[in-house]
Parts: sequence; C-alpha cells; structure tokens
Amino acid sequence: MAERTRRRPWLAALLALVVSGLGHAYLRRWARALGWYVAVTAAVFVFVPESAISGAFAGDPPTVREVAPAAAVVGASVIDAYVVALRNNRAYERERETARATGRTESADHGTAEESNAPSAGTTDDDGTVRCPECGKETDPAFDFCQWCAEPIGESE
Repeated sequence: MAERTRRRPWLAALLALVVSGLGHAYLRRWARALGWYVAVTAAVFVFVPESAISGAFAGDPPTVREVAPAAAVVGASVIDAYVVALRNNRAYERERETARATGRTESADHGTAEESNAPSAGTTDDDGTVRCPECGKETDPAFDFCQWCAEPIGESE
C-alpha cells in the first residue's frame, strides 16, 4: 500500500459536499470516490423528477421534497468521507507510534522499514542538505517544516 499520510477530515467532508467523490479522491480512496460519484449520479437520475432537473437548469429551484433522496445520498457521502479520514489518521498515528517504539521508519527509497539514520533537527549534511528528524527525507532549508511529513524543523538541541 502507498505511504499513509495524515489528512484533514473537515477538508475531505467539504470536498465531498462540493463534488461527489472528491473528498474520497483527496483521501486517495479511488474506488470509493468513483462509487460515491456513481451513487449520487444514479440517485439524481432515478429519484429526482426530470422536471426538477430541467427547472434547476432554467433557474427555477426545485422543492426540497424533489431533491431529498439525492441530498440524502450526498449527506451519506460527506459523512463517509469524514469518517474515512478519521480512520486514516488513527491508522497513521498507530503506524507512527509503532515506528517510534521500534526505532524504525519508512525508507524513502524502498518503502520498507529500515533503521532510521536521520540526523537531528536543523542539522546539515556535508553536501549542504537538511534532513527531517521524523521521516529522514531531504527538506528545503528555507522552510521551517518538512514538506513531506509537515513536522516542524527546529534548531538542533
């Protein structure tokens, strides 16, 4: 599986509200994103009367009763995106705690667990590169945080 990263649940829910499936795409749950897009589209075409759809395009807003089934599916999609993001973040935290407890971290090159040899925060290698203390990846020294894992890069203690 791809490298798991922390995601913002509120953003996933907002994106799912704007466009069906977009919140799940943000979470990189591609099949789920397509499934919710198809579900909302099907709910619109099956349950919403054609007169309400054409009226909406003409500028005449449909009644709540006409769009309620589609709105219920959209609401379920928003809730699902939020819950999936929360579960993703819990799994990310568990993996991170396990990695800290064993003294191992994800390798940027191989995607497997290896001993972490990352220098402490704010240290510079002989060739002038700065490495993140959390993920060990090379970071831009102009930033105060790692652009890969978003951990702050402070001065070495």
